[in-house]
Amino acid sequence: MKQGIHPDYHTITVQMTDGSTYTTRSTWGKEGDTMHLDIDPTSHPAWIGGGGKMLDAGGQVARFNKRFGGLGLGKK
Repeated sequence: MKQGIHPDYHTITVQMTDGSTYTTRSTWGKEGDTMHLDIDPTSHPAWIGGGGKMLDAGGQVARFNKRFGGLGLGKK
């Protein structure tokens, strides 16, 4: 490997939203820093299987369905 072109790879602590922590190696921060996560696999609906809700702000979904509803792209 070439010298001087790679980022510093060191140990950091990652703190999940529920307070649990684990140690990993990363190029983020400095040696010994703690990364506090706002979203992680214990809280995000994509990982925990939460139902997504579609908000119809200003009727945008209704307008879309009115314009493109006849294309057959919806549920069958």
